[in-house]
Amino acid sequence: MHITYFGHSCFQIESSGAKILFDPFIRPNPLAASIIFDEIKPNVVAISHGHMDHIADAEDIIKSSEATFFSNWEIVSWLEAKGCKNGHPLNTGGSTTTAWGKISLTPALHSSSFPDGRYAGNPNGIVVKLGNQTCYFAGDTDLFSDMSLISEKHRPDFSFLPIGDNFTMDAESAANAARLLGTSTVIGMHYDTFPYIKIDHEKTREIFRRKGVDLILPEIGVGFDL
Repeated sequence: MHITYFGHSCFQIESSGAKILFDPFIRPNPLAASIIFDEIKPNVVAISHGHMDHIADAEDIIKSSEATFFSNWEIVSWLEAKGCKNGHPLNTGGSTTTAWGKISLTPALHSSSFPDGRYAGNPNGIVVKLGNQTCYFAGDTDLFSDMSLISEKHRPDFSFLPIGDNFTMDAESAANAARLLGTSTVIGMHYDTFPYIKIDHEKTREIFRRKGVDLILPEIGVGFDL
């Protein structure tokens, strides 16, 4: 998979003809000021929950790219009411197979509301299978023991995990999550964007090293392959 980081928890993965964008939050993020927003043209958008820092750019990107979008029923309905087309609602535990692969929603321990405060359904993680690779995008969550069931069912090759603490799990918990998930490679997310979630990069890397897990802290706007 080719992966591009757009800051916070927003990533695009490309493989098997799919360009999947997770949790679009770019223009409100000053750390992503170098990103040329109009050049982001996914054919799939996947959204973990309704908080502003995961959904702020979803409407505009979906409309401009005409991407198919996947999320829970509440978020898909909310975007459809704004004129977005090609939505596919899912819910926790549900999966669907597409021309490019398979997408599934998993539990997440967090909260979820739309920017106006209305209920946005349950928060979720997202598992995507593309070709012979599977990735787990945790969304915003704490560590929970049933991550071992995600491993058993989906066998992810690598995981996108929040590491910023305060609103989500911290680095220590994320390294333990990698053990439960059976993944030795973690791509960190949900850190440094706000003062509450600033991290010490070297200390964070050391926590993962001690657990025998490879941590990638990607540079915004730079692509890499896994």
